[in-house]
Amino acid sequence: MSKPIVAVVGRPNVGKSTLFNKLAGQRISIVQDTPGVTRDRIYADVDWLGQAFTLIDTGGMEPGAEDIILRQILQQAEIAMETADVILFVCDVKQGVVEDDMQVANILRKTKKPVVLAVNKVDDMRQENLDVYDFYSLGIGDPIPISAGQMLGLGDLLDAVIAQFPENSETEEESDAISVAIIGKPNAGKSSLINKILGEDRLIVSNIPGTTRDAIDSPMEIDGQKYVFIDTAGIRRKSKIKEDIERFSIIRAVAAVERCDVAVLLIDANEGVTDQDTKIIGIAHERGKAAIIAVNKWDSIEKDDKTMNRFLKEIETELAYMSYAPKVFLSAKTGQRVNKLLDMVRTVHENHCLRISTGVLNEVLIEATAMQQPPSDKGRQLRIYYATQVSVKPPTFVIFVNDRELMHFSYRRYLENQFREAFGFVGTPIHFIVREKSEK
Repeated sequence: MSKPIVAVVGRPNVGKSTLFNKLAGQRISIVQDTPGVTRDRIYADVDWLGQAFTLIDTGGMEPGAEDIILRQILQQAEIAMETADVILFVCDVKQGVVEDDMQVANILRKTKKPVVLAVNKVDDMRQENLDVYDFYSLGIGDPIPISAGQMLGLGDLLDAVIAQFPENSETEEESDAISVAIIGKPNAGKSSLINKILGEDRLIVSNIPGTTRDAIDSPMEIDGQKYVFIDTAGIRRKSKIKEDIERFSIIRAVAAVERCDVAVLLIDANEGVTDQDTKIIGIAHERGKAAIIAVNKWDSIEKDDKTMNRFLKEIETELAYMSYAPKVFLSAKTGQRVNKLLDMVRTVHENHCLRISTGVLNEVLIEATAMQQPPSDKGRQLRIYYATQVSVKPPTFVIFVNDRELMHFSYRRYLENQFREAFGFVGTPIHFIVREKSEK
């Protein structure tokens, strides 16, 4: 089941990013061994009292002309309404209720999404509580006083947020369907690809980037296998600020990836791999989703006998941390290799769910350590006792050793390569948890 999504919205300088960082904690920092993954993180995994959810920061509204600020506020609120399960609306007690707060509140009141109102910068709960009451005038519920900077009131705020999460009522009959999220930049051809698979023009297709309004689920059955294709929505209206287009694409990609089994990154052959492509597919990688890299519009470029190899080298360079993802060159317009993509979806999904018995796993482990001795440091050598698989989606293994500090990244990568050579795992990341034998 996918985790609930909480979007943080509000005016500039009300403390959204500070609150986001405090709630996200150290999870906001980039993982060192996954180069190329999003650096300007706007989403993070949060856990409160055993309830995990994804937090999205909808910041980045730069001050400028008054009409641009207002347009940006409205865009942010609309994105939050479309993608989030709960909206966390942040205001500033120092500035009080201002017109822009009322504008956002007017939109939020019209949606059926639950809204939690946080009044930030309440540094002294006793003296400034009276000012908090002014925010009842927004008409969206009880204001919760907090200080993100001093970490005051955050527990009450999180309690209010998780109380609004939907019940775990997802239908079990759809559990045998493979959920496929088509992700990528606006105008990469996501809607066209799904239309070609479905055999009908169910989604709006236009050469204007961002014509898809919402994330649309399209269920279907092919050769006895059920699928749900998720088209990640584009931008509702044009934005003059490129960074906001990228931010909105990433927000929606996060929402779609959370719900999918397989993520298909669609790259425009005319543009090649862009920085935004690496950010979007990095979301799937970090969340352990099965992944496929598809180069679309392959019919629209001039080719020679080296064109595909050049593309493959570019992909390997820009997406080096996802070497496990299979690649396919297709055309959503003509249908070229679309059937091959569907075959890949089934294959990577099977690998994502693959479970290896402990006996077979350790045979491979013993052979791998015999071929390349574990590393040593200051006379102390790493000893690997055994391994066992503890979960799937993605396949996750616990490796028991004598000293966790001796398990260098390079040897961990070596073992991953040996596991992949033995068991395949095409299209899926695999995770290692290293524990010392004395640990429970």
